Amino acid sequence: MFTGIIEEIGTVRSVVSGARSCEIFITAKKVLDGTRVGDSIAVNGVCLTVTSMSGGSFTADVMPETLSRTNLGRLRTGDRVNLERAMAADGRFGGHIVTGHIDAVGEIASATRDDNAVRVRVKAPKHVLDLIIGKGSVCIDGISLTVTDVSDADFGVSVIPHTAKETTLLDKRPGDRVNLENDVIGKYVRRLTELSGAAAATKRDTSKSGITLEFLEQNGF
Repeated sequence: MFTGIIEEIGTVRSVVSGARSCEIFITAKKVLDGTRVGDSIAVNGVCLTVTSMSGGSFTADVMPETLSRTNLGRLRTGDRVNLERAMAADGRFGGHIVTGHIDAVGEIASATRDDNAVRVRVKAPKHVLDLIIGKGSVCIDGISLTVTDVSDADFGVSVIPHTAKETTLLDKRPGDRVNLENDVIGKYVRRLTELSGAAAATKRDTSKSGITLEFLEQNGF
Protein backbone atom coordinates (compact mmCIF):
# COMPACT_ATOMS: atom_id res chain seq x y z
CA MET A 1 0.00 0.00 0.00
CA PHE A 2 1.20 3.50 -0.89
CA THR A 3 0.03 7.07 -0.28
CA GLY A 4 0.84 8.88 -3.51
CA ILE A 5 3.42 11.12 -1.82
CA ILE A 6 6.54 10.83 -3.98
CA GLU A 7 9.70 10.34 -1.96
CA GLU A 8 12.25 10.69 -4.71
CA ILE A 9 12.76 11.03 -8.44
CA GLY A 10 14.86 8.15 -9.73
CA THR A 11 16.59 7.71 -13.09
CA VAL A 12 16.31 4.72 -15.39
CA ARG A 13 19.83 3.33 -15.76
CA SER A 14 18.88 0.66 -18.27
CA VAL A 15 16.02 -1.47 -19.55
CA VAL A 16 16.63 -5.09 -20.56
CA SER A 17 13.77 -6.23 -22.76
CA GLY A 18 12.58 -9.81 -23.08
CA ALA A 19 10.09 -11.25 -25.53
CA ARG A 20 7.10 -9.77 -23.68
CA SER A 21 8.59 -8.58 -20.40
CA CYS A 22 11.52 -6.52 -19.19
CA GLU A 23 13.89 -5.85 -16.32
CA ILE A 24 14.49 -2.26 -15.30
CA PHE A 25 17.47 -0.83 -13.44
CA ILE A 26 16.77 2.41 -11.57
CA THR A 27 19.24 4.71 -9.83
CA ALA A 28 17.92 5.94 -6.48
CA LYS A 29 19.00 6.88 -2.99
CA LYS A 30 16.27 7.69 -0.48
CA VAL A 31 13.95 4.79 -1.33
CA LEU A 32 16.79 2.32 -0.84
CA ASP A 33 17.13 3.27 2.82
CA GLY A 34 15.84 0.30 4.81
CA THR A 35 14.72 -1.50 1.65
CA ARG A 36 15.44 -5.18 1.18
CA VAL A 37 15.10 -7.55 -1.76
CA GLY A 38 11.44 -8.54 -1.98
CA ASP A 39 10.13 -5.18 -0.79
CA SER A 40 7.77 -3.09 -2.90
CA ILE A 41 8.54 0.25 -4.56
CA ALA A 42 6.04 2.15 -6.69
CA VAL A 43 7.61 3.26 -9.98
CA ASN A 44 5.40 5.85 -11.69
CA GLY A 45 2.61 4.48 -9.53
CA VAL A 46 3.19 0.84 -10.45
CA CYS A 47 3.90 -1.51 -7.54
CA LEU A 48 7.08 -3.43 -8.37
CA THR A 49 9.10 -5.92 -6.35
CA VAL A 50 12.77 -5.18 -5.75
CA THR A 51 14.79 -8.11 -7.11
CA SER A 52 18.29 -6.79 -6.36
CA MET A 53 20.12 -3.72 -5.05
CA SER A 54 23.66 -2.59 -5.78
CA GLY A 55 25.64 0.64 -5.91
CA GLY A 56 22.79 3.08 -5.42
CA SER A 57 20.32 1.35 -7.71
CA PHE A 58 17.71 -1.39 -7.70
CA THR A 59 16.23 -3.74 -10.25
CA ALA A 60 12.67 -4.93 -10.80
CA ASP A 61 11.00 -7.34 -13.20
CA VAL A 62 8.06 -6.08 -15.22
CA MET A 63 5.73 -8.81 -16.42
CA PRO A 64 3.73 -8.76 -19.70
CA GLU A 65 0.47 -7.87 -17.90
CA THR A 66 2.09 -4.78 -16.37
CA LEU A 67 3.64 -3.68 -19.67
CA SER A 68 0.27 -3.93 -21.41
CA ARG A 69 -1.57 -1.87 -18.78
CA THR A 70 0.96 0.85 -17.88
CA ASN A 71 3.44 3.25 -19.45
CA LEU A 72 6.49 1.37 -18.12
CA GLY A 73 7.06 -0.21 -21.52
CA ARG A 74 7.96 3.26 -22.84
CA LEU A 75 10.75 3.86 -20.35
CA ARG A 76 14.18 4.49 -21.80
CA THR A 77 17.64 5.01 -20.34
CA GLY A 78 17.84 8.43 -18.69
CA ASP A 79 14.11 8.80 -18.07
CA ARG A 80 13.08 10.18 -14.68
CA VAL A 81 10.54 8.22 -12.64
CA ASN A 82 8.51 8.88 -9.48
CA LEU A 83 9.42 6.56 -6.61
CA GLU A 84 7.69 5.71 -3.34
CA ARG A 85 8.31 2.90 -0.85
CA ALA A 86 5.36 0.94 0.51
CA MET A 87 3.99 2.74 3.56
CA ALA A 88 5.11 1.50 6.97
CA ALA A 89 2.40 0.53 9.46
CA ASP A 90 3.20 3.60 11.57
CA GLY A 91 3.37 5.98 8.59
CA ARG A 92 1.13 8.92 7.72
CA PHE A 93 -1.45 9.08 4.95
CA GLY A 94 -0.24 12.34 3.48
CA GLY A 95 -2.06 11.59 0.23
CA HIS A 96 -4.71 8.87 -0.08
CA ILE A 97 -4.87 5.07 -0.24
CA VAL A 98 -2.94 3.95 -3.33
CA THR A 99 -2.58 0.26 -4.23
CA GLY A 100 -0.05 0.53 -7.05
CA HIS A 101 -2.41 -1.31 -9.40
CA ILE A 102 -3.05 0.83 -12.47
CA ASP A 103 -6.60 1.14 -13.82
CA ALA A 104 -5.70 2.67 -17.18
CA VAL A 105 -3.23 4.78 -19.08
CA GLY A 106 -4.32 8.36 -19.72
CA GLU A 107 -2.93 11.10 -21.94
CA ILE A 108 -1.82 14.60 -21.06
CA ALA A 109 -4.11 17.01 -22.90
CA SER A 110 -2.75 20.37 -21.75
CA ALA A 111 -0.81 22.24 -19.08
CA THR A 112 -1.66 25.88 -18.37
CA ARG A 113 -0.05 28.29 -15.92
CA ASP A 114 -2.41 29.58 -13.22
CA ASP A 115 -0.50 32.07 -11.05
CA ASN A 116 1.78 29.92 -8.85
CA ALA A 117 0.20 26.64 -9.99
CA VAL A 118 -0.16 24.73 -13.26
CA ARG A 119 -3.50 23.32 -14.33
CA VAL A 120 -3.10 19.97 -16.08
CA ARG A 121 -5.84 18.21 -18.01
CA VAL A 122 -5.72 14.47 -18.58
CA LYS A 123 -7.72 12.46 -21.11
CA ALA A 124 -8.92 9.18 -19.66
CA PRO A 125 -11.15 6.20 -20.57
CA LYS A 126 -14.80 6.27 -19.53
CA HIS A 127 -14.43 3.60 -16.84
CA VAL A 128 -11.83 5.78 -15.11
CA LEU A 129 -13.78 9.02 -15.50
CA ASP A 130 -16.90 7.36 -14.08
CA LEU A 131 -15.10 7.00 -10.74
CA ILE A 132 -13.63 10.50 -10.60
CA ILE A 133 -15.38 13.31 -8.74
CA GLY A 134 -14.52 16.96 -8.26
CA LYS A 135 -12.39 17.49 -5.12
CA GLY A 136 -11.83 13.73 -4.95
CA SER A 137 -8.47 11.99 -5.22
CA VAL A 138 -6.74 10.45 -8.22
CA CYS A 139 -3.25 9.03 -8.69
CA ILE A 140 -1.28 10.14 -11.76
CA ASP A 141 2.08 8.38 -12.29
CA GLY A 142 2.08 7.61 -8.58
CA ILE A 143 1.23 11.17 -7.47
CA SER A 144 -1.76 11.74 -5.21
CA LEU A 145 -3.65 14.73 -6.60
CA THR A 146 -6.96 16.47 -5.95
CA VAL A 147 -9.34 16.64 -8.91
CA THR A 148 -10.46 20.16 -9.82
CA ASP A 149 -13.18 19.11 -12.28
CA VAL A 150 -14.21 16.26 -14.54
CA SER A 151 -15.92 16.09 -17.95
CA ASP A 152 -17.04 13.29 -20.28
CA ALA A 153 -13.59 13.22 -21.90
CA ASP A 154 -11.03 14.34 -19.34
CA PHE A 155 -10.35 15.67 -15.84
CA GLY A 156 -8.23 18.41 -14.36
CA VAL A 157 -5.76 18.78 -11.51
CA SER A 158 -3.85 21.78 -10.18
CA VAL A 159 -0.14 21.26 -9.54
CA ILE A 160 1.41 23.39 -6.79
CA PRO A 161 5.10 24.41 -6.94
CA HIS A 162 6.16 21.77 -4.38
CA THR A 163 4.57 18.95 -6.38
CA ALA A 164 6.08 20.33 -9.59
CA LYS A 165 9.54 20.27 -8.03
CA GLU A 166 9.30 16.87 -6.33
CA THR A 167 7.71 14.88 -9.18
CA THR A 168 8.00 14.40 -12.92
CA LEU A 169 4.45 15.48 -13.80
CA LEU A 170 5.40 18.77 -15.44
CA ASP A 171 8.07 16.97 -17.49
CA LYS A 172 5.13 15.63 -19.49
CA ARG A 173 3.95 17.20 -22.71
CA PRO A 174 0.57 16.96 -24.50
CA GLY A 175 0.26 13.46 -25.88
CA ASP A 176 2.47 11.84 -23.23
CA ARG A 177 0.96 8.82 -21.48
CA VAL A 178 0.50 8.62 -17.72
CA ASN A 179 -0.56 5.83 -15.35
CA LEU A 180 -3.92 6.39 -13.66
CA GLU A 181 -5.33 4.79 -10.53
CA ASN A 182 -8.79 5.56 -9.20
CA ASP A 183 -9.52 5.97 -5.51
CA VAL A 184 -9.90 2.37 -4.29
CA ILE A 185 -12.81 3.32 -2.01
CA GLY A 186 -14.80 4.47 -5.03
CA LYS A 187 -14.08 1.18 -6.80
CA TYR A 188 -15.38 -0.86 -3.88
CA VAL A 189 -18.50 1.29 -3.59
CA ARG A 190 -19.29 0.85 -7.28
CA ARG A 191 -18.73 -2.91 -7.12
CA LEU A 192 -20.98 -3.33 -4.09
CA THR A 193 -23.63 -1.15 -5.71
CA GLU A 194 -23.51 -3.29 -8.87
CA LEU A 195 -23.85 -6.49 -6.83
CA SER A 196 -26.72 -5.04 -4.83
CA GLY A 197 -28.49 -3.99 -8.01
CA ALA A 198 -27.96 -7.40 -9.61
CA ALA A 199 -29.32 -9.16 -6.52
CA ALA A 200 -32.39 -6.93 -6.49
CA ALA A 201 -33.02 -7.59 -10.20
CA THR A 202 -32.69 -11.35 -9.67
CA LYS A 203 -35.13 -11.22 -6.80
CA ARG A 204 -37.66 -9.35 -8.94
CA ASP A 205 -37.29 -11.79 -11.85
CA THR A 206 -37.58 -14.94 -9.75
CA SER A 207 -40.55 -13.60 -7.78
CA LYS A 208 -42.58 -13.44 -11.00
CA SER A 209 -42.55 -17.23 -11.22
CA GLY A 210 -43.24 -17.69 -7.54
CA ILE A 211 -39.66 -18.75 -6.81
CA THR A 212 -37.77 -16.42 -4.49
CA LEU A 213 -34.25 -16.37 -3.09
CA GLU A 214 -35.71 -17.21 0.31
CA PHE A 215 -37.49 -20.26 -1.18
CA LEU A 216 -34.27 -21.51 -2.75
CA GLU A 217 -32.30 -21.04 0.49
CA GLN A 218 -34.95 -22.91 2.48
CA ASN A 219 -34.69 -25.81 0.07
CA GLY A 220 -30.93 -26.18 0.14
CA PHE A 221 -29.94 -24.08 -2.86
